[in-house]
Formats: sequence, structure tokens, C-alpha cells
Amino acid sequence: MDLEVAYQRCLECLVRSIDELASPPPLEPIEPIASLIVQAMTGQWRYFHTPSHIFEVGGSDDPIEVLAALFHDLVYVQVDSGINLNVSRYISNYIKEEDGQIVILEEAELPGDRAFEIALRVFGFHPGQILDPFRGQNEFLSAAIATQVLSPFLPTTDLVAIAACIEATIPFRGRSPEGLTASEVLQKHIEDLNRDWHLGWAIEQVYEVVKRAVRLANRDVENFALPNSAEFLDNTWNLLPETNHELIGANSYTVRGYRRSIQKMEGFINFLKPERVFAQYRGEPDDDTYQKLLENTRKNLETAKLYLGIKLITIAVLEALSYRLGRNVHISTLMGEFPEPGVKTPALEQFLPPIAIERPPRTPLEAEVLALLSKGRTRESAYDLKNSPTSTFIIRAVGFECVTDLLVAAKDFLAGKLPSEAFLNHTLLRNGQIDIVQTLSRGVVRLGYSRAQMLAVEPDLERDVVDSVRV
Repeated sequence: MDLEVAYQRCLECLVRSIDELASPPPLEPIEPIASLIVQAMTGQWRYFHTPSHIFEVGGSDDPIEVLAALFHDLVYVQVDSGINLNVSRYISNYIKEEDGQIVILEEAELPGDRAFEIALRVFGFHPGQILDPFRGQNEFLSAAIATQVLSPFLPTTDLVAIAACIEATIPFRGRSPEGLTASEVLQKHIEDLNRDWHLGWAIEQVYEVVKRAVRLANRDVENFALPNSAEFLDNTWNLLPETNHELIGANSYTVRGYRRSIQKMEGFINFLKPERVFAQYRGEPDDDTYQKLLENTRKNLETAKLYLGIKLITIAVLEALSYRLGRNVHISTLMGEFPEPGVKTPALEQFLPPIAIERPPRTPLEAEVLALLSKGRTRESAYDLKNSPTSTFIIRAVGFECVTDLLVAAKDFLAGKLPSEAFLNHTLLRNGQIDIVQTLSRGVVRLGYSRAQMLAVEPDLERDVVDSVRV
């Protein structure tokens, strides 16, 4: 989304929502807020958590939801490698850094600030607390900024409701030690705040505050329930470079760097349960809608598990091969340059032989994953092909029934439990219808020769080099 378009839309959302909740705000103090949001959401590493995302999460009807969505990803320490300088001005009086961790100041050090206390009370945090990056750190800091910058325009009840929406976007939470869902814990915090601050809400109004928060939080993760698994994987691929910054620059990352990003995502997807993705609270959403969300999420996660497992096997094989050259080999050395418009360069896939599927997919899931590997996801990414020719070659050669055994071996190699050459000599990689390791090795050599030809190297080089390969 164009920066100016994002700014104007953000400004319009701020003005319209504040007007609906209170009164028309003057433009002069609102314009810097719009700039702050857009600057933070268009940082160098933002690929998924962008202005488009916050507008989608906000929906279009409820002004509380619109405002909460604008702020909910303002702070994302892992993605931005810190806190945006302009953003940090709003929270520097409340936090400090100790041993690489962000800590809320002790009570005696905190300025008396009702807006910040709203965030503390809604999240159930306390002075002196070390913030956990995976348990609300980013959401809490984002809410603290939202309540502060919006406090001149909105009453306390609206600020509490906005903070509650942002709190609900802390993802993938299970039940508390007391057996409460995250939504029920949030309800308790709102009840306590309502009582202590005399907000005047009846219990049904507290329920509505939490329902609204659940509605927004479910939109925040709605891509998990997309009906098309290829679209879900597109969003997954947009997330990878946000926390794997070396992927920025398609031809500059190493085999190891790409493997680490795939390995982390594969581990995360295998950990995730559909019930931890979407929330349901007092009929929000209704049972039919909730079950459909879980059903689609379960299907997408199963597809992603198999897809990423095969991708991890492939990159593990390539990493083991790269160890014959060094420990930080660029992926383009083995696979060729990432294609650019108008530039024709050789790629590894051109030097792999066509191969028939001796063991066709046994299930609709396997058939779908084979199509995703061979034909690709729905969109190209800035750092990776949408299809996976090398993975397709390997899975055609070994069949889906071998994935489990190969994945165990790949993970043993990557964990240092299995030497690279022992992994490359795995029976399934050597003794099938084709010697996968030898074929890939020769493909890499021929790729190198094709580059040498471009440098006018003598024609006998390919024969000499290929004949010298011992695999």
C-alpha cells in the first residue's frame, strides 16, 4: 500500500472513529498520530504486519475496533529489532531495559498516569514486571501508547475497551492455572477495573467489552482459517522475513539462513492447535462459525505441516551438500539466482531429470501438497519462488510414505546428532528409483558449469568436473 494512501486512510479512521465516540477532533493533533502509526507499520522488516493488516483487522463498523486495530501492532520488538524511535517517545517514561529485557519501572519510579494504568490493569501486569516477548510484551506496549495518545479525545470507558481489544490479540494462549480461558481472565480484569474505578458498567456491558475484543482478535488471525491453503501459506511466507531478517535480499542469504527460517516455522506449526488460534466467548462467535474456523484451521495446519516438513527435508539435503564447500554457502551457489524480470539465469531445476511418480499421493492432503510444491502458492514472495522444484523432485522420487523417516533423519542432522555425510547416505536418499544425492550433486556441478560457460571457459570443463564428482 502506498504510504500516502495509508496515511490518508489512517487519518480518516482516526477522525471518523473519535467523532463517533466523542466529538469531532481537531486535525492538528491527529495528523502526527496517523504519521506515527504509518511509520511504525512500514518499517524495514514489516512484510505481513503492515498498514493493510491493521485496516483488515479493524473492520469498518465499530469505532472501538477500528482504533484498537490501528494501534495493536504498533510495537513489535522481534520484527523491528527494537522499538521504533518515534514510538519509544510515548513509553520511555514507563519502561527500562535490563539485560536485554524490557521491564516496567517500579511503582515509585512511574509517573502518575491514568492512561498507562489502564493498560496495566487491563493486561493484569504490575510495576517491576519483566515483559515476555511471547506473552503480551508487544501488545501491552502498543496498548499503553494507544491509551496515552487517545486520552485527550476519549473517555476512560472507551480507552479501557480499546486496551481490552488489544489485550485479546495476544496470540495462542491456553487456559490459566485456574482453568480460565484468556477471555475469561480478561473479563475478570475488566470487572475489577470497573469496580475500582466506578466505570458504571453493568455485568452485561462488561461481557460486551470482552465479546468485542474476541471479535477483533479473531480477525487478527483470520488467515489461519482461509478456505484456500495456498493463500494461508502465502501469508506464512510473508511472516518468515519479519523474524528472519537475513532473508531480505533474495540472492544474499545462505543455505543455513533459509533452513533456520523454515525450521522455526515448521516447529511453530507443529506446536500450534486450532483451539489456541481462535477464541469463543459467550456466543462470540456462534457455534457454527467457531467450528468452521477450527475446521479450516486444522486443515491448513495439517497442510502446512506436511508442506514445511518436505521443505525442511529438501533444505537439509542441500545444507548437507553445502558442507562439502563450506559452512556459510549462499543458496544461490547451489540453486541459482532468484529470477528477476528481464534477466535470464540458470537454475538448479534445469539440470534435474524429469521423474515419474512411482508412489502417487495416497490422500487428498498429499495430492494438495504435491500441487503446492509443483505448481506453487498463489503469490510470489520477494525472497523465494512460489513453487518448489527441488522439493517436488525429491518427493516424486521417494513418495510421501517416506517423509516421516526422512524428516526424523533431517532433524537429527540439523541437531548435530547425525553427521552430514551419514545423512546424505540415508537409504531413502540413495537407493530409490534414483540416487537423489548424486543427481542433486551433478545438477549443482552443471549449474556451475553453465555459469562458467558465460565466462567463456573451455568446453571440456563440464566433463572434467562432472567426472571428478564422487558422491
